[in-house]
Amino acid sequence: MTRKKLEMKKIDNAAARQVTFSKRKRGLFKKAEELSTLCDADIALMVFSNTGKLYHYSNSNSNVEQLIKRHSLYSEKLDKLNQPSLDLQVESSSCAKQIAEKKHELSQIMGEELQELDLQQLKQLEKLISSALRRVTYAKGEKFLNEINFLKWKRARLKEENKKLKQMARTSRVQTALESSAPDHCSSSADPPQDHDSSDTSLKLGLPFPN
Repeated sequence: MTRKKLEMKKIDNAAARQVTFSKRKRGLFKKAEELSTLCDADIALMVFSNTGKLYHYSNSNSNVEQLIKRHSLYSEKLDKLNQPSLDLQVESSSCAKQIAEKKHELSQIMGEELQELDLQQLKQLEKLISSALRRVTYAKGEKFLNEINFLKWKRARLKEENKKLKQMARTSRVQTALESSAPDHCSSSADPPQDHDSSDTSLKLGLPFPN
């Protein structure tokens, strides 16, 4: 015969309710003791009956008061850990608001969304645009000046390199001329000297001596 499943609702009979409370309380404390022993866990249980009587359990390593204190400290640490995330959310929301405002200002500078502005706001916007235009003109002048200076430097460098190339070309031509004339001097200096004291064996014509 199968055991009838107990329906999960309040037991109306006070005596039956008390009996069930005692049984279930002992079973709960036993399970807590087993969990503490098997897993080396710190466990504290507090149960109040419907009459207001307190029943509690804690393992031999800690008492209920110590575990409650640990729980309070843990909750405080958890709150502190959650606090930075809240601060970041607030800061992020503030940044998003500032970005939206800057985008709106930028669109007005670009000539958009001007209908909501009054005369004074339009004058302020005109002053802002004029100031921005002056900064743009100054920045453009700086860019042009930098480009001119760079081109001047580049031109001076090219002139210096051209001067060096011309000098190298002249040096190369002189060296080539010297090398081409060197064999003629060697051949002329190698010719043997003429012997003026040698006998002249050539035929000479002239009048005969007188008798």
